[in-house]
Amino acid sequence: MAEHQDGTRAAYDGVVELYASMFAGRLEAQPFSRAMLGTFAELVRGTGNLRTADVGCGPGHLTAMLHDLELDAFGLDLSPGMVGHARRAHPGLRFDEARMEALPVGDGELGGVLAHYSMIHTPPGELPALLAEQARVLAPGGLLLVSFFATDGPDPVRFDHKVAPAYSWPADRFAELLAGAGFTTFARLLHDPASERGFLDAHLLARLGQDPDADGPSASRRSSTV
Repeated sequence: MAEHQDGTRAAYDGVVELYASMFAGRLEAQPFSRAMLGTFAELVRGTGNLRTADVGCGPGHLTAMLHDLELDAFGLDLSPGMVGHARRAHPGLRFDEARMEALPVGDGELGGVLAHYSMIHTPPGELPALLAEQARVLAPGGLLLVSFFATDGPDPVRFDHKVAPAYSWPADRFAELLAGAGFTTFARLLHDPASERGFLDAHLLARLGQDPDADGPSASRRSSTV
């Protein structure tokens, strides 16, 4: 796992200012992403545990948004350059360098985890370990919102991302991985992006543990789709 992470970290360290300038106000033109983030924040508040990790926080703009949505949000990122930028841009918030497979958080401490396109560079065989780590740090009933590029095909597709090699996923396959890590996916949003790659944007909202309204293991397949 370390080899591809070292390459990804170096790639993002080399584009910190450009990346930050491109994405700082991008949510203003992404109503679907804003809606899912708002729903996620509302549900986390409902658990009573406001502590939330923005895993793969980049320049920290979404960590700040979660803070504005009344969560006790902090950011974690592999790239020290991104962490440094986030600290300068948002001095009132906490940002730390961390690997996604070894988060500096105790077992069951969090009410929410946000993974906004932060696992797209992870090879498919290594993704279950990252999801297991996110399950470890969440309290029972805690919420995970994961966003990624989606494909209509049956298998993940590797593609040349502008920063580092990345993967798109079939939404159902990703939901199966979440179930394997102990999550119940109860809502999903798929929509067309303004992207030359032609991938869908996918957002899966999942709860750690069995959905109390579910009748059995088929619950993840009955999740809402827009």
